[in-house]
Amino acid sequence: MSVAFADPTSPVVQKYAVDVPNGKVVKAGDYVMIRPEHVMTHDNTGPVISKFKSIGATKIVDPKQLVFTLDHDVQNKSDKNLAKYFAIESFARQHGVDFYPAGRGIGHQILVEEGYAFPYTLTVASDSHSNMYGGVGCVGTPIVRTDAAALWATGKTWWQVPRMVRVELRGKLAPGVTGKDIIVALCGSFNKDEVLNAAIEFTGEGVASLSVDERLTIANMTTEWGALVGVFPVDQTLLEWYEQTLKRVELRSFGPGTSSIPAPPEHPRINRRHLDALKAVPLVSDTGALYSSHLVFDLSTLVPHVSGPNSVKISTPLPKLETSRIPIQKAYLVSCTNSRVSDIAEAAAVMEGNRVAQGVEFYIAAASSLVQQESERLGHWDTLVASGAKVLPAGCGPCIGLGTGLLEEGETGISATNRNYKGRMGHPNAQAYLASPAVVAASAVKGYICGPDSLDSTRLPPPDAPTFYAVPSESLPASSSTLVQTVDEPLFPGFPSTFSGRLLFAPQDNLNTDGIYPGKYTYQDDITLERQAQVVMENYDPTFAGTVASIIANQQLSTPPASTDGNDITKEGAILVSGYNFGTGSSREQAATALKAAGVPAVIAGSFGDIFKRNAINNGLVCLECPELVKDLTDAYTRDGKRGGGGKKGELTVNEGHEIRINMRDGSVVVKGRDYEKRYTVRTVGASVQELWVCGGLEGYILKSIQSQS
Repeated sequence: MSVAFADPTSPVVQKYAVDVPNGKVVKAGDYVMIRPEHVMTHDNTGPVISKFKSIGATKIVDPKQLVFTLDHDVQNKSDKNLAKYFAIESFARQHGVDFYPAGRGIGHQILVEEGYAFPYTLTVASDSHSNMYGGVGCVGTPIVRTDAAALWATGKTWWQVPRMVRVELRGKLAPGVTGKDIIVALCGSFNKDEVLNAAIEFTGEGVASLSVDERLTIANMTTEWGALVGVFPVDQTLLEWYEQTLKRVELRSFGPGTSSIPAPPEHPRINRRHLDALKAVPLVSDTGALYSSHLVFDLSTLVPHVSGPNSVKISTPLPKLETSRIPIQKAYLVSCTNSRVSDIAEAAAVMEGNRVAQGVEFYIAAASSLVQQESERLGHWDTLVASGAKVLPAGCGPCIGLGTGLLEEGETGISATNRNYKGRMGHPNAQAYLASPAVVAASAVKGYICGPDSLDSTRLPPPDAPTFYAVPSESLPASSSTLVQTVDEPLFPGFPSTFSGRLLFAPQDNLNTDGIYPGKYTYQDDITLERQAQVVMENYDPTFAGTVASIIANQQLSTPPASTDGNDITKEGAILVSGYNFGTGSSREQAATALKAAGVPAVIAGSFGDIFKRNAINNGLVCLECPELVKDLTDAYTRDGKRGGGGKKGELTVNEGHEIRINMRDGSVVVKGRDYEKRYTVRTVGASVQELWVCGGLEGYILKSIQSQS
């Protein structure tokens, strides 16, 4: 039996949506309350515990919904970090939550291995790479810490159903080309926000030839591509993979039951009953599924690709890049992206009989302890160690910029990880490239970026850009969210009618969360808001925090005239304007709280990364979109009229003394300079977002709800 829906994500979302009116079918653009199957938190569980307690919650509504995995800062053996880990484990035991200690592996890998991420379910995580679950047909999407606290307390949180994008994979990969090359090339080919904040469905005959490990890699990096979800179909390849996984799970016990000995307990998620049910009722999208766009990528035209430096939107065919013989000092086979058994085997095949080049450090860490055990059994792990690789514990480590082996100033590294943003893996003045495990291993042997000797160029297509294009497709109707509001809207009591202040322009597209709030501060759980304000935008512009502090110090606050409804409130500060996809990257909420703490009450951009916007809404930072203003500022004040190169004077943050005033009733925006004034229009935020702002964010809203129930 097959069940058809308008798009492949809808049946899963419909299944997990709560408080939906009878007969309502959820669709793209809808805000719905969801009760996901599972919610995972990792090292950020500590701050979530603090939030959970601060909102007055004392009981987790559904302990089996939660999963704790310690994976980010596992190399840190300081008393402070060990105490933090102990507190998390103690909380898990107290509340009956499934807990995986440091060393067990990276949370995303554990969720797949242990079946928390399972086909046709919705599982969320307080981490941006939860998209990875789509590799096994699970709708995985990121949430933020405040959402996690809400889920602990209530079992549910809000989600806006994303638009659907169909990515059709045609043809078949040439020998030596991998899933990592596919996603690296996709990020570099469709690099104009084609999938921004979308849910991707991978289709086409090319899918069948991809292993589950390759699908997990691709789904994992749909985050860097800009998507919120990246789902592969549940097909025979996946079902066979689950059959093999079930055999491995059953082999964990000493043996089957006998007439005198009961059978070992059934795995709670990966078991025969669940697999048989999975095969019985496959859900499929119908032939008339509605997509906002349809992208085609021909796998047969793809050669190995390398991403970077310092951007996933730049990808270069390896045959072209290796002619430059770019020297490296560090190589990495780590992370949830490409440190599974097949990846380690791929690297070991290259390293067999070779040594890591002099002057190069090659770091390896398995995605999980189970992965390392299997790789050791197969002999691949020992091959890497014998070649001179340096072993790190199963965990995130260098990928998140924590622990041993980070890039130093002036160094160049190549990594099989998912993110090469400036400063993420070490010093901001280092260069980071991304590639497949085989290319990383070959580069570690030769000392410069190159492919393995086994790569047969005669069996590869021409080393040009792969064939890719967008084709006309049936699209969803234009969402009302894209329309500019032109009428007065009533304001929620206590919400400002006006935001005003000095206009600061950061002329940069894809200004990511590492640029806004450096990763090295992310897991300092006791960092104050004052300190967050001091380091905000440090990786993008080290002078930004001081500029904002000076503006706030010199700002003359005026008392606005009272209105009849008592809602004529003006919120002043520095208003930040930036380019497109502002806040892309990780799920760290400090990117929003640091801006707000510094004195930035509102950000205007061409568009926003969805996770950042979610963090902003949850923490009372107003986000507005105004492409026309971004264009005008770009034309007037940037070098060569383009974003990405700073202002005309070379400054990273343009401060021309303009004042900006935003009317939150009608969406009118006025920008004034010495001899300049221009008006714009934005779509203002709705009543639900205004209420969150008045409550101080989602945390305050939940506290209010708990108190009202009491």
